[in-house]
Amino acid sequence: MEKEINAGYVITDRLTVGNAEFVIGHSEKAPAQFVTWKCRKGEKEYFWGHYLGDRLAAVEDLCKRALEEIEYLRSLQPQRDTEEKPEQQIKKRREPER
Repeated sequence: MEKEINAGYVITDRLTVGNAEFVIGHSEKAPAQFVTWKCRKGEKEYFWGHYLGDRLAAVEDLCKRALEEIEYLRSLQPQRDTEEKPEQQIKKRREPER
């Protein structure tokens, strides 16, 4: 598999949520060795970089960004009735007829 590089950072990890992808990039030479970016699924135009000093912080940021996207997508869904109809809540036992 060929290395993917963006702005001097090698893409090491990727998470897809809906139509968004979040990636971690790593560069030995950059002042901030790690970065997380967002892009549209299937595209390579990365934006909204968060630059970080260590891998653990980058993994945490990647997960937070993915969770925020999940929350956003959930907010777009129509609200479902959380209350069930009374007859659905309690299953009545039927005695066999004699």
